[in-house]
Amino acid sequence: MEHIIIAGAGHAGIQLADSLRTEGATAPITLVNAEPGLPYQRPPLSKDFLTAGEAPEMLPLKARRFFADNDITLIEANPIVSVKRAGRTVHLADRDSLSYSDLVLATGARNRTLQIPGANLRGVHYLRTAADATQLHDALATARTAVVIGAGFIGLEFAAAARARGIDVTVVEYGQRPMVRALSEPMSRHFATTHTADGIQLVFDESVTAFDGDGTRVRAAIGRSGERFPADLVVIGIGVEPNTELATTAGLSADRGVMVDSYLRTADEHIWAIGDCASFPCQQTGSVTRRESVQNAVDHARALARTLTGNPTEYHQLPWFWSHQGKHKLQIAGIADGCDHTALHGDPSTGKFSVLCFRDGVLTCVESVNHPAAHLAARKILASSAALTVGDVAAEGFDLKHAVREIQ
Repeated sequence: MEHIIIAGAGHAGIQLADSLRTEGATAPITLVNAEPGLPYQRPPLSKDFLTAGEAPEMLPLKARRFFADNDITLIEANPIVSVKRAGRTVHLADRDSLSYSDLVLATGARNRTLQIPGANLRGVHYLRTAADATQLHDALATARTAVVIGAGFIGLEFAAAARARGIDVTVVEYGQRPMVRALSEPMSRHFATTHTADGIQLVFDESVTAFDGDGTRVRAAIGRSGERFPADLVVIGIGVEPNTELATTAGLSADRGVMVDSYLRTADEHIWAIGDCASFPCQQTGSVTRRESVQNAVDHARALARTLTGNPTEYHQLPWFWSHQGKHKLQIAGIADGCDHTALHGDPSTGKFSVLCFRDGVLTCVESVNHPAAHLAARKILASSAALTVGDVAAEGFDLKHAVREIQ
């Protein structure tokens, strides 16, 4: 009997269930959510949830009636704890078991934790779940000084929100510039400048080795250098780890993510993986990668839905991403990994510009600030067969929007 089980009810899992029905799947679908309540949108947790006033309501990915209307069973607060491949069964935390014809791992990722003295003091937070966001929202109401560990997207989104509320914020980063793994150097330096101008103290080439407190509550973060950073609130944002335990205990390969082929299939023909937990062949880089973004999760799900309904579809979608850091809206189209040349498009002094990134002379990524039209144009260009070169961009009068019209 056909029965599709989806382990995980984040953006990837919900989109897959929706797309399966859109593509004509009639088999029973069971969506297993590890958290209680309706699956919710995660991007607002590091943005809307950190503003002053009452905490906003969680934004559900789908209304309750969606599941009944589409004959989808939603299991809440009862995660899958093991997979028996030989019998095609999964076992839930309550010891119930379910049989599947296809199992999709959409288990997402979890925060990487910092195991140092004082890490359990009150006032030390992470930001990943609705519960995390609610606790942080409440803590911000009385906080005066905050330390953020890690100058990645989540850390800087929180830092900008906290600073907008008048809190003194220090960001401590192990690397030498913000968002170093995701952005070109010119764009990274721009964000360092703008956050500093907004009153956020950025400390690079430093790590935190301990937290000091008054016995119960954090009062400072202690750097490797010995410097003391006062804080009554700490947010740790040092990245995430993919949730691969179900795959590995079932004997499937995982290397920084559950290993899948271009169809998002594991070594077991009846088990698939999508979203933040999956390591897949990336057409844009020619290497195996794992991407943490809503776009990647949603597009993985759409491609797999077609495959599971009889239309085998490889995943080759162009990656894109966004981050709202205060008044600075960053949008990225493509992948900057390995870029060896950059060019400015627009004037950084206006706060509205793009950085064009090239690899071997060909455009591979466009990073835009407060310039959605340029971002949309870049997505169309990079998704097409056109190959813009350094020479094309350097030509007098070049404009991304004009370049889109030329390839259409």
